[in-house]
Amino acid sequence: MRVFDSHVHVWRIDAPGHQWPDADWPLIHCDFALDDLRAEARDVDLAGVILVQSQPDDRDTDWLLADAANDALVAGVVGWVDFTSPQAPDRIATLARNPRLRGLRPMLQGIADTDWILDRALDPVIAAMIEHGLRFDALIQPRHLPVLHAFATRWPDLPIVIDHGAKPAAADGTLDPWRNDMAAVAALPQVHCKLSGLRTEQAQGQAADELAPYVAHLVSCFGDRLMWGSDWPVLRHAGDRYTDWIATAQALTGLTGDAAASLFEGAARRFYDVDAA
Repeated sequence: MRVFDSHVHVWRIDAPGHQWPDADWPLIHCDFALDDLRAEARDVDLAGVILVQSQPDDRDTDWLLADAANDALVAGVVGWVDFTSPQAPDRIATLARNPRLRGLRPMLQGIADTDWILDRALDPVIAAMIEHGLRFDALIQPRHLPVLHAFATRWPDLPIVIDHGAKPAAADGTLDPWRNDMAAVAALPQVHCKLSGLRTEQAQGQAADELAPYVAHLVSCFGDRLMWGSDWPVLRHAGDRYTDWIATAQALTGLTGDAAASLFEGAARRFYDVDAA
C-alpha cells in the first residue's frame, strides 16, 4: 500500500523562533529532519509528504519551503503567516509564488479567543488565501467546531481541513458534543479532515483501540474527504512509531481497496492538489 502522508513536521531545537517542543516533551525535544523520517518509514512505500509548520514564525515557513525545494519527498508545505499583520496579504502573495506552498495554518488552538477567526479584520487575509489557491489547515479543539462551521459557511470557496480530528477528549472517552459538532461541519462540502494526532490525545499507556468510536465517526462523516496523516514525530510522544499508526488506522477504519487507497493517498493528493503543484 502506498502512503501519502498529509501531516509531517520537521524542526531544529536551536533554530531562530523555535518555541515548541520544549523540555517538557522529552521524547520529541530534539532535532527531526526528513532523513530521520525516511529511516523510521523505511518499510513504507512513502509516495510523498506534506510538511506542516510547527512554529508561529515566518522564519520557520521560509525554512520549510527551502527544505522542500531540495527534497523530492515533499509534495507541499503548509506554512504560517501572522494573520493580524497589515502586511499579511502581501506576505501571502509573495509566499504563493512558490508552488510548493499549498496552505496556511494559524494555530487556532493556541489562541484564547475561540471566535478569533470570525473577526472581520481578517477578511483580507482569507480573501488573499482564496485568490492564491491556498488551503486552510484548522488546528482546532472541540470548542472551535461551531465557530469553524460559521467560518466555513462564510467562505465556501476556501478548502479547509481539520487537523487531528479536532482533538477530541479521547483520554476520558468523551464523545459529545464533539460528535454532533463534527457531523455538522462535515456536512459542508469544502471541509475535509485528517485522521492524525489522535494517539497524542489519549492518556499515556491508553490502548489505541479505545479510539475506535472516534475513528468510526470520522469515517462515517467524511468518507473520501478523510486523509491519513502521521503527525510525525509528535506521535512518538504517545510511544508510537510510524508504522504503528498506519497499522492502527488500518485496523480501526477497516477500509480496503479503493476506500483505503483514498484514505492513505488519494484524499490528501486531491485536497492539496499536489499533482498540479
